[in-house]
Amino acid sequence: MTDNRHAARKEIGDVAMGFGDDAGNVGVVRTEHVTFDQPGQELSLEGGGTLAPFTLAYETYGTLNERKDNAVLVTHALSGDAHVAGRHSPDDKRPGWWDMMIGPGKGLDTEKYFVICANVVGGCSGSTGPSSENPATGRPYGTDFPMITIKDMVNAQMLLLDHLGIDKLLAAVGGSMGGMQVLELAISHPDRAHLCVPLATAARQPTMAIAFNEVGRQAIMADPNWRGGHYYGGALPAKGLSVARMVGHITYLSDEAMEEKFGRRLQDIHDYTFTFSADFEVESYLRHQGLSFTNRFDANTYLYITRALDYFDLTRQHGTLVKAFENVKARFLVMGFSSDWLHPPYQLKEIVSALRATHKHVSYYEVESHYGHDAFLLEREKMEGIIAAFLASGAKTYQR
Repeated sequence: MTDNRHAARKEIGDVAMGFGDDAGNVGVVRTEHVTFDQPGQELSLEGGGTLAPFTLAYETYGTLNERKDNAVLVTHALSGDAHVAGRHSPDDKRPGWWDMMIGPGKGLDTEKYFVICANVVGGCSGSTGPSSENPATGRPYGTDFPMITIKDMVNAQMLLLDHLGIDKLLAAVGGSMGGMQVLELAISHPDRAHLCVPLATAARQPTMAIAFNEVGRQAIMADPNWRGGHYYGGALPAKGLSVARMVGHITYLSDEAMEEKFGRRLQDIHDYTFTFSADFEVESYLRHQGLSFTNRFDANTYLYITRALDYFDLTRQHGTLVKAFENVKARFLVMGFSSDWLHPPYQLKEIVSALRATHKHVSYYEVESHYGHDAFLLEREKMEGIIAAFLASGAKTYQR
């Protein structure tokens, strides 16, 4: 598509999601940073060794009450960050990535709840990751950064909760990789969340997702500008990262959504050009998605986070999923999406079955949607009431 057509499509999407005004929005927000550099705050890593010191970027919305029993942690997906709601300035045209769900009167009602979102460790939006300065060398870590896992991300967030004086969350909510963090939190820290809401996720990274991630990593590492991960201060491996994002983005959509959105429509031409230019709208769209992604994301972070996703498997240390959930104390609302082929509903139902086998409190809700994996970022009307009711009901049974 041309730039104007991309802008028009984005504007239509923003208005459809209610971004055009501030009614129900949290307004202007700012990102906070906390550095863990004191004895006992070292982050012990699942793959061995420690990360110290390290910083987490986070944002909060609403007010923590005196009892500190209204905190809701929102965990983000692969390309997300701490900016989950509101705007960073009055003229900021891009609200937080889940702005549709967070604010006064919304599903995560900031008049009731204190909402927290942190950029994961290993990220590139303010938290310590491969692009951060290595204190041992004074230069960016690059691929000297240690491997991190979903469990490491969760453990870092528990230190953030300690910093905020929150012993126990009312709820942890997240989709895709965020859902994996919610599951890990429930298992590794059973006393720290009363409610858990994993959406569009799985208890282990499926083989197909590993395969797509590997294609993306190889695209980045094949870029001559990658230079073994030590490209900071020089040309960036933008072409490789762009291709990786294009591949990943395909998995976020569904066949129906792709057909409806693009079909075989041509891009500003009346017939084929018989060249390798972007003849089709879908080609132009993917190229735009890839290029725009390189402006806000670090290639090494993409490598590290996709590897963390691939390593995620709740059965690895527990043997079975049922055993993994044996000591869980949280109540669950598990939500799947009918057209999601990255994490199809059967993967969510596996989680539900394992929880029921251990006699846990669990509800399952499947959203009918043609948007594919991205539905959890789009289907506000179909999710909001269910999640709001679950939180309200859970608040009545909260106990420290």
